[in-house]
Amino acid sequence: MRKISACTALLLLCAAWPTSAQVADTIRANGSGSAVSMLKPMAEAYQRSHRHVEIAIGRPLGSSGAIKALLAGALDLAVSSKPLTAEEAAKGARLYAYGKTPLAIVVGREVPATDLSSRQLEDILAGRMTRWASGSPLRLVLRPEGDIDTRILRDFSPAMDHAVSLAQARPGMLLAVTDPEATALVARTQGGVGVAGLASVLGDGHPLKVLTFNGLGPTPALLASGAYPLAKDIHLVITDKATPATRAFIDYLYSKPGRALARKAGVWITASAAPPGMAP
Repeated sequence: MRKISACTALLLLCAAWPTSAQVADTIRANGSGSAVSMLKPMAEAYQRSHRHVEIAIGRPLGSSGAIKALLAGALDLAVSSKPLTAEEAAKGARLYAYGKTPLAIVVGREVPATDLSSRQLEDILAGRMTRWASGSPLRLVLRPEGDIDTRILRDFSPAMDHAVSLAQARPGMLLAVTDPEATALVARTQGGVGVAGLASVLGDGHPLKVLTFNGLGPTPALLASGAYPLAKDIHLVITDKATPATRAFIDYLYSKPGRALARKAGVWITASAAPPGMAP
């Protein structure tokens, strides 16, 4: 049997022992449903080219829940559809603009409609329109009162604001807390209709039909032009304790490859560049 030299043995031992490059840097991320749907393919692409990095993304906690977890040290990165509160900022949250995704009106594929006017949406919310043109029943899926999607509808017009109030006050309504819950509930509800960020609609893969709104499709291009009026913000939120691995991933999100994946996910990127201090 050939003897192994001391030098060779040492090399073999070093090869078997995990190095710092082989130990994963874990980035814990979460946030609003639409933002998480956008983030998942970006995280997968980043991990393919950064084998030592693991990006852990669970079920969406929502913007407020993710920011709370971030401030508690349970997350490294939150992706939010709402601005920070004064209290969140005072506790150390730092918000950076990234982009917007259209708030889409979605229905089950069996629904005959292809477009809703603002007046029809008001009638649906107010309970005046309860059937589709074919005569089949219509079931509205609501979002919670404090949800950003509800706020976007309220801000559209005074008439829409009043219609939302009527919907929120009506008993027995179907309710979905996050975008993924909304897309799933609309898809499995006969005659269902609701709203969700386009990034979730594209990423969740449920059998849905996206309606035009006043004849306009919810596309990033129409959103960027100012033609499509319903939009959800996507912000990145960290604290000053963000790790170098987290900052490097954020820098990637603003890079050319990251921006291309975001556009494919249904996001209009509004930020021109990564915030200073992100790149390692």
